[in-house]
Amino acid sequence: MRAEAEAADFVDVAREGWARTRPELDVSSIEVMGRISRIAALVTQRVEHALAPEGLTRAEFDVLCTLARAGRALRASEVTAATMLSGASTTKNADRLVKRGLIERLPWEHDGRVVLLTLTVAGVELVDALFPNFLIRDREMLAGLNAGEQAELAALLRKIAVRLETPQ
Repeated sequence: MRAEAEAADFVDVAREGWARTRPELDVSSIEVMGRISRIAALVTQRVEHALAPEGLTRAEFDVLCTLARAGRALRASEVTAATMLSGASTTKNADRLVKRGLIERLPWEHDGRVVLLTLTVAGVELVDALFPNFLIRDREMLAGLNAGEQAELAALLRKIAVRLETPQ
């Protein structure tokens, strides 16, 4: 259990509830996985709130950022793989971003059936304006951890991510 001085979070409350109602179950995994899920949901809420004034969704911003960091035009399938969106969702988001003039579709010289996605100048400018603020918010959310703790947490999360990303 947690130290007396530590505040309880949602996962602590859930775990205590399971301990009362199903004491025979080992629910220790929710100490990590429950918190990862909960933190992801809370971060997503904050991101959606921050993007609302721009009329963007998190998925659209992920598409824009994927193209920005690639530094080149990408096939839709590459965007889908990077963002973990479905192919249909990538197409839907790309359609909206094209209509807004933030990305454009280009033919691929190697295969006329394939379309490449790339940022427009307006798309680059929008990412350049918004992304630094996301880094500031990330640092604010991690402010309760010192640099060593952040590095340790990043290393541990990387272990989980690599295991999950490796095809079984």
